[in-house]
Amino acid sequence: MKALVTGSKGFIGAHLVDYLLKKGYRVLATYYKSTTSDQINPQAEIEECDVRDTDRVFEIIRDFRPDRIFHLAAQSYPTISWEDPWYTLQTNVLGTVNVFEAVKRFSPSAIILNAGSSGEYGDVNEKDIPIKETQSFRPLHPYGVSKVAQELLAYQYHRNSDVKSITARIFNTTGPGKVNDVCSDFTKRLAEMEKSGLEKRLRVGNLDARRSIADVRDVIRAFDLLLMHGRTGEAYNVSGEKAYGTREIIGILRELVKFDFKIWQDPSLIRTTDEPIIYGDSSKLKEETGWQQEIQLKTTLKDMLEYWGRVL
Repeated sequence: MKALVTGSKGFIGAHLVDYLLKKGYRVLATYYKSTTSDQINPQAEIEECDVRDTDRVFEIIRDFRPDRIFHLAAQSYPTISWEDPWYTLQTNVLGTVNVFEAVKRFSPSAIILNAGSSGEYGDVNEKDIPIKETQSFRPLHPYGVSKVAQELLAYQYHRNSDVKSITARIFNTTGPGKVNDVCSDFTKRLAEMEKSGLEKRLRVGNLDARRSIADVRDVIRAFDLLLMHGRTGEAYNVSGEKAYGTREIIGILRELVKFDFKIWQDPSLIRTTDEPIIYGDSSKLKEETGWQQEIQLKTTLKDMLEYWGRVL
């Protein structure tokens, strides 16, 4: 079985390559710009590919003829999408067109895991939490808009050209190697405090925000199960089963570290467009694939502290 992973130097992509190799896949891992990982498992075949480059995408899919494609390549940071909406839309929308056109022409039997996002939902009334797949899209940033477009492209290629794909609407995902989210920022700072003897003060932003959080290893299992048991043309939420407030995350970290620390709320970290709660209903995923969240947040945070302890 041959699997193509686009965006393999991203956080989820690097973990996914390892997972697929352990399952015995022949893996082609493509990358363009590294966001979190400079390393790809050397057992994979590795190729540089900007998904905006139509000819290069066509060449790779024509020559490799994958059975499964995990399309993760994206500009995935909402803050960057405000600063550079052009690059975000070119990468996420036109890049997706290139992948689906290549599959239609050269590898029509392939099935695609299309990486969507909870950012597609955007502005949701709290009475509609946890969010179901039937919730309307009201994205709050260009990144969310680009992911809506990406999912709708996947749907129309499925309906009009029989390109088989399943969209995973991924909610907050973290784990060892993650950067630029609350859990990674907190665990990294605490690891730095322990190693350097710096002032024991944790810089925080919005203390009232609540987020469902899933471990990357659980999310990758969901991808695999969706391609085995999910229905093509459908979208599925992949969300942690509980929404954690920032204070609750800090409380868990206090149990895990061997020192006391104070909290400093930095106004510069508070964004007015932050959704107060992001929490998805994964019932559809569970019912159709048997997926369950297996790794609890305390275990994930412990593994992240140990990761930062090794790499800092």
